[in-house]
Amino acid sequence: MFARVTPFKMKAGSRDAAIRDMQAMKEDIMALPGMQRFVNVMAEDGSGYVISLVESEEVSNANADKVAALWSRMRDHLESPPESAGFNVEADWAM
Repeated sequence: MFARVTPFKMKAGSRDAAIRDMQAMKEDIMALPGMQRFVNVMAEDGSGYVISLVESEEVSNANADKVAALWSRMRDHLESPPESAGFNVEADWAM
């Protein structure tokens, strides 16, 4: 499994609208090939991270254009375009 971790920062006052837009995009996000899990964490100031777990690095890389298109739908809320980093998943534990 492979993880993409993407830090982001929302513009002041756009946090609630961004959450609504993200929720409206759920089907498109979860339909990405190889998507296993999507986690979005955000502080009150609009800073946060998206952590997506995908089947493999190759599948994640192949999704790059689709992911960029999804982020572009959030452009009105973002201070700047986000940049992600990729990692091999060494543990994925849940209760």
